[in-house]
Amino acid sequence: MLGKRKGKQRREYVRDYVLYDLETTGISSLYDEVIEISAVKVRNGKIVDEFSELVNPGRPIPYAASSVNNISDKMVENARSFEKVLPEFLAFAGDDVLAGHNIAGFDMKFLYRDCEKYFGQTLTNDYIDTLAIAKLCFPEWKHRKLSDLAEHYGISTKGAHRALADCRMNQQVFELMAKESGGTSAKQTEEKICPRCGLALKKRNGRFGGFWGCTGFPDCRYTKNV
Repeated sequence: MLGKRKGKQRREYVRDYVLYDLETTGISSLYDEVIEISAVKVRNGKIVDEFSELVNPGRPIPYAASSVNNISDKMVENARSFEKVLPEFLAFAGDDVLAGHNIAGFDMKFLYRDCEKYFGQTLTNDYIDTLAIAKLCFPEWKHRKLSDLAEHYGISTKGAHRALADCRMNQQVFELMAKESGGTSAKQTEEKICPRCGLALKKRNGRFGGFWGCTGFPDCRYTKNV
């Protein structure tokens, strides 16, 4: 919901959550706009409700964006603005933990920006980035796109890059990663995930012995003694 302080990123499996996805006019949370928002409400590991709305961004959708998500100007010309749609999404999500793939680096930035813009408050829900969970489950992989994970688990990728299809796909992936890892708890992962940037930590050896170093080096220089 809305408040003064942002929620925190959690690195654990929860059985009840709202998993969401955005489609946008581009990748910049400074300049681009939301053109679709979808979500699934999960209770005890099962989807019990869905939310999905196209959004009129008030500007033409670039060809590069449409070529990925297949959303055209014609499709959104009679859709409502995000200022009208966002409150309905917030009501759908309530106080639930939010989840999604790469939301720490992308989707949450759009939600934080627009909650501030339209309501003068921020989003207080805690959230789980399934990309961070995937980095724990598959540390040897070079890429952990949602489609890669879906194919690994034998989940259909039909309709990928439309928000609701991605939500349904991601929810299955999240549940299967949790089962495979036996459930990821904060205690289990506190020394495997960088608290600054959310990337995986790797055990290294230095002049003064072993230490955990962020795999995001040199952009992130977090270290912790073993």
